[in-house]
Amino acid sequence: MSTPEPFVNVSRDDRGVVRLELNRAQAFNALSRDMLSALQHELDALAHDETLRVLVISATGKAFCAGHDLREMRNSPSMDFYQALFSQCSHMMMSLRRLPVPVMAQVDGIATAAGCQLVAMCDLAVATRTSKFAVSGVNLGLFCATPSVALSRNVSQKAAFEMLVTGDFISAEQAFAKGLINAVTEPQALAAEIERLIERILAKPRVGIAMGKSLFYQQLEMPIEAAYQSAEQTMACNMMDATALEGVQAFIDKRPPNW
Repeated sequence: MSTPEPFVNVSRDDRGVVRLELNRAQAFNALSRDMLSALQHELDALAHDETLRVLVISATGKAFCAGHDLREMRNSPSMDFYQALFSQCSHMMMSLRRLPVPVMAQVDGIATAAGCQLVAMCDLAVATRTSKFAVSGVNLGLFCATPSVALSRNVSQKAAFEMLVTGDFISAEQAFAKGLINAVTEPQALAAEIERLIERILAKPRVGIAMGKSLFYQQLEMPIEAAYQSAEQTMACNMMDATALEGVQAFIDKRPPNW
């Protein structure tokens, strides 16, 4: 008997760059319970990996991710099932946010509903020019409530609401203009653009980025005064770290930092 294909392909290099590749191409990489479990398993392991520097999420096939597995959802019409499924998905999404390193979405194809949510929950995202994005559940009578949480924290309220109530696709160029993604490339240039971002991140100390990512998302949910207080404490702690002290000294000495 042949070994079944994994739901997620995992690879890493000696720089601490890990790649998780969604591997349900025949199902447009829909987030079934098994796919969510496979992703969660990898994210839980990475949460304790101090050698991790960058996480890249990509996909096989013609779609980045088509959202939840609608066949699976329709086959289990119970409140308990739906509550557990959406809780499982939210937990996975928040695991991306809690990782102390930048998470990048490498998008080549459609990203719809929870797939669009996945892009929005990544810290950075690059997409090919032919990629498209939508929160299209409303077309089926199901408002994309959980995707709306991530979407409304990436694009303006009116842009997010229009996408949510129309279910319309937007192009990669529109997604870039709205702030959902960081860059648009030709398909053949996608990997190179991701690598360019990776190299720029790897040139910085891990500890500073980890502290900065945590603060960045925390302060977004705070009133401005509390946000400044939290940022002050983060900067003071960051400045006490050896890498920051070395970086400042290197600037003073007009030399590259010795990290």
